[in-house]
Amino acid sequence: MDILKTAFTPPAPVPRTGPVGTLQLIRTIYRNPLELWGEPSYNEPWVSIDWSFAHTIIANDPGLIRHVLVDNAKNYKMAAVRQRILRPILRDGLLTAEGDTWKRSRKAMAPVFTPRHINGFATSMQRATENFAERYDGHSGITDVSRDMTMLTYDILAETLFSGEIAGDPDQFSHEVDRLFETMGRVDPFDLLGAPEWLPRFTQIRGRRALAFFRQIVANTIEMRKARMDKEGDKVPNDFLTLLLRAEGPDGLSRAEIEDNIITFIGAGHETTARALGWTLYLLARAPWERELIEQEIDTFMDQRDMPPPHEWLDALPFTRAAFEEAMRLYPPAPSINREPIEDDQYQDLKLPKGSAVLVMPWTVHRHRLYWDQPDAFIPSRFHPENRGKIDRFQYLPFGAGPRVCIGASFALQEAIIALAVLLHRYRFDMASSVKPWPVQKLTTQPNGGLPMSVIARR
Repeated sequence: MDILKTAFTPPAPVPRTGPVGTLQLIRTIYRNPLELWGEPSYNEPWVSIDWSFAHTIIANDPGLIRHVLVDNAKNYKMAAVRQRILRPILRDGLLTAEGDTWKRSRKAMAPVFTPRHINGFATSMQRATENFAERYDGHSGITDVSRDMTMLTYDILAETLFSGEIAGDPDQFSHEVDRLFETMGRVDPFDLLGAPEWLPRFTQIRGRRALAFFRQIVANTIEMRKARMDKEGDKVPNDFLTLLLRAEGPDGLSRAEIEDNIITFIGAGHETTARALGWTLYLLARAPWERELIEQEIDTFMDQRDMPPPHEWLDALPFTRAAFEEAMRLYPPAPSINREPIEDDQYQDLKLPKGSAVLVMPWTVHRHRLYWDQPDAFIPSRFHPENRGKIDRFQYLPFGAGPRVCIGASFALQEAIIALAVLLHRYRFDMASSVKPWPVQKLTTQPNGGLPMSVIARR
């Protein structure tokens, strides 16, 4: 691949070179799983490890990933450890449901995420971002852009999928999201050791208040919309919330499944895009030559007399999109995809025993030395139109792949490019002093300590 030699290498854990004891393993997985992986994980097509609690296979080879997630997907279920972490939060939401429950939810939501519907959200995405951006007017000092992007994507989610009708205070929401992922979003040592489910998990105990907060938001939101549906009938917005409530019934979704899917999209659906936007702004601040290229692209586009409607921005801003996609390569919002073979399986000479843990990790695949030039460097030109066709479909997995690919991928891409275009046209984001944010896995890839940045008006 013909890429620029000038590149910024952002902070990331250095691959381990030695063995890991059981106690150290559990401590590292609890604190930050991204710090666990050794040199073979970034150099070999696959790695088999016999840990004390599970036989684990790290799948990096694109062909193997396709085999697990697509070609033989019916033989793989969600990994037990992953379910023990996520199900207490999301229960039967789309990310954690399996079998018929998953099929019902996916079918119920599919109409919302068709290209026609997503294009229809674009104007609301632009308006929500412009309203949010006003808080930066006249701003001086430092702001945590990581938290800001959480609030922005919450505003966009509320405006589009819920037509502005999510109960609760957005500022409190941002705080409780951080608390929820800090506690219940981590692997509990009891889960790794396979302790009985009746044993209390310390992480879950600490996160109960935050989870109760989200459950209350969902209950209040549903009651608000149900009351409006009873009063106004077909005049209510035909959005995500209405569609789910109309799918309730014996042959559709139960009320509990509706609540679980709402909390999945409020809690996790916006969080991934927020993290990717924050990392993009950070990386551009550290690579001003890339930022200048994108500012020029955005300024030229936004200053047109007859600017295209916002649903066309994604295709019209290829350099902006490339920077966002490169940020998701380096800091994938969902850094790990966990599967478990239902029956013994084999790919080439690799055996995948029933019940083993199969880890498809965008974190290692996206930084793998067999598949990327300068894998640790921020080089958006990898994703420029003339280069992106050289990237294997199963080498780049920010939204997963196969039957369980993220249903909101197109929504997130459109949202991100509209947000970046509005923000970078009006402001320049610079890092505060010598801050080096450290990536930590808490369901999503988060910057430890946030992203303290200055925001300067460009016009």
